[in-house]
Amino acid sequence: MTIKTPGPRGLPRARRVGACVLLAASLAVAVPGTAHAATSYPSDTTPPDLVSLLSGYTSYWASSGVNDLHGTVKNATVLQRDDALTVWINQNATKQQQFKALQDAEYQTTDGTAYDQSVTVSTALGSVLGPLYVKGRTSGALPLTSALINSSNGTSGAYVSTGTAKAAFSHPRPYLPSDASAAAVAGDSADCAPSKVNGSSQQTIRLGKSYADAKGNLKISRLAPVTDTTHQFSPADVTLDPGYGTVGICTGGSFPSGHTTTAYEAGITLATLLPELAPEILARASEAGNNRIVLGVHYPLDIMGGRIDGEAALAARWSDKTYRTKVLEPARQELLSYFTKTTGTSLATAIKHQKAYTSNPYGGRKMPGGTAQVVTDRKSAVKVYRERMTYGFARSGARNQKASVPTGAENLLITTFPTLTAAQRVSVLAQTRIASGYPLDSVQGCSWERLNLAAATSATVRLERHGKVSVVSTGGTAKVLRRH
Repeated sequence: MTIKTPGPRGLPRARRVGACVLLAASLAVAVPGTAHAATSYPSDTTPPDLVSLLSGYTSYWASSGVNDLHGTVKNATVLQRDDALTVWINQNATKQQQFKALQDAEYQTTDGTAYDQSVTVSTALGSVLGPLYVKGRTSGALPLTSALINSSNGTSGAYVSTGTAKAAFSHPRPYLPSDASAAAVAGDSADCAPSKVNGSSQQTIRLGKSYADAKGNLKISRLAPVTDTTHQFSPADVTLDPGYGTVGICTGGSFPSGHTTTAYEAGITLATLLPELAPEILARASEAGNNRIVLGVHYPLDIMGGRIDGEAALAARWSDKTYRTKVLEPARQELLSYFTKTTGTSLATAIKHQKAYTSNPYGGRKMPGGTAQVVTDRKSAVKVYRERMTYGFARSGARNQKASVPTGAENLLITTFPTLTAAQRVSVLAQTRIASGYPLDSVQGCSWERLNLAAATSATVRLERHGKVSVVSTGGTAKVLRRH
């Protein structure tokens, strides 16, 4: 079934509801990274329609409709949880995590001296492969990978834009005061003054809360700009600035998170190119998203929305056979050859003999209703990824819904389980999905929110008679056991 709804500038947008696919019309969308591409692919002009994809957000917040960051609170309980977690994360992140958050906020400069999330995600690759990946990206030794994954114009790394969705939902960022009469911050653009840009529509639900002051302003601490002299991701010194007082940040809607969208576009791209390290890469992408909350510029719901964006984006790319064979698969071969050459051994051996990705964002302090989100190994990486899928929100939506795997999502497992059929990969995703009813689990019975890619890419699967597959466990090395 196809339904026609108004698209950008009045053009129609196709929504194939029955197949759980939400695509923007080809004439209505300009896709970052493809405008000057030497070769075009079918998926270039059919990215996911993020506004429809994330429509469940309107159950919690209804925009005024004029993109002025004002609106109506529809579910105070959910938004108060969003507020409380945001303040806790912002206030409890370690100094080291704050610095990582500033690094993850960076985008590449025109002169190529900086870096972006497609580079900072390298820490997920481990103590040996991570630095080698950075070297390959900065030296030009990985041209196919860079053209694919970079966050500024990569054909997958910058495949979707969140601008239209941000304007449609138009929700104010957490660091903006709820009190429109609050004093302006020195150094901020005049267009960011509280009298012009504020969160006054949420002031009522914040008054009297421990995480807000007497005027209902969330207790968010801003991080000061710093210079990254570590040269961890770039041979040059790089200025890191959260941009609180810039018009592009203060007037831009919080939902969904654009940085998180690009983090997951980079993370899921790299995870599918290197399925051997997919769970760690996905956990690192979730850390990059979480770091937007550390800075106080986003809420957990924004991060959840960004993850959904990334999932749908990469599923569209992997479902495009021409793009898959001409772009994704050659990039994987480039990476494998590069690592084999630079380490002098197989990828499996290099992984085995290096230190794995670790993370301890809050110095061991447990998040309200959650854990300390400490990553020490693959099993804990999968666990932390799962926690950040829902951030401890209550299940306020429909429960006990059947497995709903969006069309094309199974193609995200092509490199993890190359011997399984598409139907079998669908089954793996269905068996590793999370329960229904969490926020943003809402699109026509077809849920990207429920996909647990970290679990799926770390699953031990038994291939039963007659082609049935059973997930035996998760959190280990992805493999298929065959029943004899």
